Amino acid sequence: MAKNEQVLQLEPSTELRFRGPFTDVISADLKLTNPSDKRVCFKVKTTAPKRYCVRPNSGVLEPKAHITVAVMLQPFEYDATEKSNKHKFMVQTLFAPDGPINQEQLWKEVSPENLMDSKLKCVFEMPESDHIEAKVTKPVETTKQSSGGDNEVKKVMEDYKKLQSELSQLKTENNQLREEGVRLRKVAVSETVHSTPISTTPTKSAQATGLVLPPMVYLIAALILGLLIGKLVL
Repeated sequence: MAKNEQVLQLEPSTELRFRGPFTDVISADLKLTNPSDKRVCFKVKTTAPKRYCVRPNSGVLEPKAHITVAVMLQPFEYDATEKSNKHKFMVQTLFAPDGPINQEQLWKEVSPENLMDSKLKCVFEMPESDHIEAKVTKPVETTKQSSGGDNEVKKVMEDYKKLQSELSQLKTENNQLREEGVRLRKVAVSETVHSTPISTTPTKSAQATGLVLPPMVYLIAALILGLLIGKLVL
């Protein structure tokens, strides 16, 4: 049985190109145009459904209308040895029946002879400036390591600045404590000097000391007094 010719016009018509690096979601647009005078139902399928997200993946195109389908490739570690063209997409179409359309039921019950389809292969490209056509996995890992190293250096510098700030603050507080200690010592000495009373009268102990004379003094005084009396008598 001859294959039905595709009624829709596809742009691009044979392949979807995804340009790396593939560390984030990469999107490729697929434009579908209905040049006919009939409504056309379409459905987009892929051989790698876990690697792609398609919006919308099905719908109805009115006569002379067009729609852009976004095909989004999920992030992954690219390996140049992996053949990207093993991923393929197929756009299936059929003329819409009259009346309301239940898409899920329609595609379950459609006869193969009423189907039209077009196939597209996927092509992965890397920017020439990155020089990663031969091997991409290692440079990606190197970039990650370099980024991690930069983050570590940045963190160390931030910690160093923080420690410098804390050390400067401790020095300032130490100087303040030292000045406060000197000031308190001066105040203590000053208060001690002013609080000590100066006595102008002899203390009781001093008076007692003045009244108590050694016995030798009394003997000498008695001898001198005796000599004086003797001279007066003669």
